[in-house]
Amino acid sequence: MNPTLKMWQRLSRYPGGKRLFSRAICVKAPYFGSIKPLMTVLETGKAVAEIKDRRAVHNHIGSVHAIALCNLAEFCAGVVSEASMPPGMRWIPAGMTVRYLARAEGKMVAEATMREIIVGEKGAVPVMVEVKDQAGLVVFDACIEMHISPKPAPKK
Repeated sequence: MNPTLKMWQRLSRYPGGKRLFSRAICVKAPYFGSIKPLMTVLETGKAVAEIKDRRAVHNHIGSVHAIALCNLAEFCAGVVSEASMPPGMRWIPAGMTVRYLARAEGKMVAEATMREIIVGEKGAVPVMVEVKDQAGLVVFDACIEMHISPKPAPKK
């Protein structure tokens, strides 16, 4: 089993385990800590995470900042990519297209989905992300292209 998915399954069943898992991701990629994301669902091909509405993620007009939404989308896309990679494969973001669809207020919930990865394939794989507000309205969406490829052979 994928090590990231295994860690999620082990931690998420305990009180505070989802928060601990989310913090571990933020330790590995510190910039994500700026939005304090909470992973709530993780499985092969799907991740759901949320951020609370707090002043630190606001823009000058009091709504959730566009870059906080981008950060949440990339957090979800990166975690689902990592959890969905078969052994011997790797990924890296190659591009991101975003749309701001409505004013983002309140708790934001992002869902990222991606297709199955075939061992040995190389190229761009889209990860689709939707961010919804508490009423379920899609306020933001993104397509994040992940470049996937086989890991290089270990150097001798």
